[in-house]
Amino acid sequence: MLFDLNHVSIIRDQKHLLADINLTINAGDYLTITGPSGSGKSTLVKALAALIDPDEGVLNYNGQDILQLDPIKYRREVSYCVQQPTLFGNTVRDNFAFPYQIRKQKFDPAAVEKYLAQVQLPASYLDQPIEKLSGGERQRIALLRNILFDPRVLILDEVTTGLDSENKAIIHDLINHLNHDKHITIIQITHDTEEIAMANRLIHIVGGQLVDESGVK
Repeated sequence: MLFDLNHVSIIRDQKHLLADINLTINAGDYLTITGPSGSGKSTLVKALAALIDPDEGVLNYNGQDILQLDPIKYRREVSYCVQQPTLFGNTVRDNFAFPYQIRKQKFDPAAVEKYLAQVQLPASYLDQPIEKLSGGERQRIALLRNILFDPRVLILDEVTTGLDSENKAIIHDLINHLNHDKHITIIQITHDTEEIAMANRLIHIVGGQLVDESGVK
């Protein structure tokens, strides 16, 4: 058991954004979260990413209360990727150099080029100005930046929304590779029927409550 949520609630302005959530997530799961807009999906994944603290209940990671864990170490294991990626600096290289810098390691362009090839981008993209990237290219770069040092968990908050079919397919292939070949636990929010079918577990949230959970494979 990787995550164990026991009666977790998150409350803002006397309103329950999440109400009494009980959920376990196992290592290697590919979990999809669905539900209407405003149902609490993003609140749940932000709690899993340690960006929001539970107001009630306990959220355990590896058997430990998430509130007691070192946040830097935790975020190296649990990586969170959002729908609108934020890139920084001037070039793609600047974004890939950052994960090395914070670990005080020497940048390895050869390793990065292999990752670029996995999402059908040439090695020359290392020096591509970020303002010249398409939306799909930006999302691919953001995803790669999150996985240069393999996380244990990758959380995806509607990362393919608005992308064309070609870019979606490239990202789907990458996510499947991470889950099936590298055994990275995937937790994703999506409304895309193809992405729902890729998961091995499905949960549905309405009004901040977990109303349905099923194994889909």
